[in-house]
Amino acid sequence: MLKFSTPIALVFFLILVMSSCKQHQEARRPLSQASGSFMKKSIQRNKKLVATEEDKIEALIKSDPKIKYLASKKGYWYTYQTRNETDTLTPKKGDVAFFDYEIKDLKGAIIYSEVELRPQIYYVDKQNIMMGLRDGIKLMRKNEKVTFLFPSNMGYGYHGDDKKIGTNQPLICTVTLRDFKSEATYKKENETPVKTVVPPAPSKQQVPPTSTPKDTINQ
Repeated sequence: MLKFSTPIALVFFLILVMSSCKQHQEARRPLSQASGSFMKKSIQRNKKLVATEEDKIEALIKSDPKIKYLASKKGYWYTYQTRNETDTLTPKKGDVAFFDYEIKDLKGAIIYSEVELRPQIYYVDKQNIMMGLRDGIKLMRKNEKVTFLFPSNMGYGYHGDDKKIGTNQPLICTVTLRDFKSEATYKKENETPVKTVVPPAPSKQQVPPTSTPKDTINQ
């Protein structure tokens, strides 16, 4: 334990302690301010990015007024190429969806063809796929074909896919929903052993007579 010989030394020690605490407190303020400032700037950049992408998508939609696009509540647009007016059911959690799709950029250049991505088997809401597809597939009915316009936040976002899709890239996805069924049905179908049909063995009457070298000579 420290001992102070004079009151002056004690006062001096207390001043040093108070000064040190004050310095520590003041040193933390710029960090907090910088953190808040960074967050504000980041939000502003994201808003600007979204606005820019939406302008590009809006320009694409206006370029062909004959095509009617619908705006989703999740922030993307879509149009039907083939529509199923008969069925009412759509995929939901607990279903397995079977679909084909291709991915293009906003200029229409193919990034991934349907052949490259085929086939797609998706456990609805249980697998990690593109956010836009995750929502869009649940709007579709069997045998429908839909073209989606996804801003990057509904696609692969800031990182892209580390292959062909770049940073903050809006996408055109054309999806064909081939079928969907419950997981229980799909599992049962795939666990059922396949029966092989074996043709019956030919009877003796069906076996054609064979010629021997001797028979050939006698003829």
